[in-house]
Amino acid sequence: MILSRRAILAAGLAAPALLPRQARAQTTRWQFATPYPDGNFHTRNIRDFITAVEQGSGGRLAIQLHSNGALLPLPQIKRGAQTGQVQLGEILISAYGNEDPLLEVDSIPQLVTSYAGAKKLADLSRPMLEARLARQGLSLLYTVPWPPSGFYTNFPVETLEALRGTKMRTFNVMTNRFATLIGATPTLVQAAEIPQAFATGVVNAMVTSAATGVDSAAWDYAKFFTPIGFTWTKNAVFVNRRALEALPAEVQATIRSAAAAAETRGWAMSEAARDSAQATLGSRGMTVAEPSAALMEGMARVGATMAEEWAGRAGEDGRKIIADLRAAG
Repeated sequence: MILSRRAILAAGLAAPALLPRQARAQTTRWQFATPYPDGNFHTRNIRDFITAVEQGSGGRLAIQLHSNGALLPLPQIKRGAQTGQVQLGEILISAYGNEDPLLEVDSIPQLVTSYAGAKKLADLSRPMLEARLARQGLSLLYTVPWPPSGFYTNFPVETLEALRGTKMRTFNVMTNRFATLIGATPTLVQAAEIPQAFATGVVNAMVTSAATGVDSAAWDYAKFFTPIGFTWTKNAVFVNRRALEALPAEVQATIRSAAAAAETRGWAMSEAARDSAQATLGSRGMTVAEPSAALMEGMARVGATMAEEWAGRAGEDGRKIIADLRAAG
């Protein structure tokens, strides 16, 4: 059979035209949901993680990030990853404490008082967190702490008594309990809704990190930030296990490697964010107040009460974590 020049040219042009469709067919596309805005250090860390995965997989995996709760709000992200609505998700672990008290461990005030202590707690609790997520069809990739929290108010906080009667923004079971113990009225408000909650009088005080204060432009609604090292709550990034296991082994290894790097990088970013965020709050006119001895003594008392209550709810696993943490010094 002799082909005409036109047929040969047509065949030559058609073959390359098929390549983009073939390449697209070989690319797996995932969705990633996080409740935090693009400027937040957690989100910036995620973008670096995504870049490492996409480059390391040679384009075989593409990940679209939906930040600031644009696709799913925080309370729906874990369920979304379990059902495959998204393949990857980031949550504040303690926000899911109503499912399992163990998830609240890093929300016990003053249980740890430094990044070194927070890392010990993270390492001790990680196997139990992995086991609980695995039972729900999820694989833990990495965890990163928020900078230590402080009080946001329009008045100085010299003692916990100053917060009695306030309407306190809370974000998990433990901050809810803390507010109740000090005589404040707890009100659950998601991070993206903080400015509106203050503006409308729904809340008039909160305890959260300096980073969240910068994200929400706290200088528009609060005059004082009192850093007390309240907690080092952590975020977790996880993946739908079936989606992960459906990938080639080398791509799975790329994801795990990128996750390990993201965890190391994220802890360093958290510590840097603590200093830079507090500086930003001060530069915007807020008073960054040194906590008084009386305030810290009050925090220690409330923290001890909450640790005892939590150990009773969390059972053997919870008691083991606290015992091992104290043994580690």
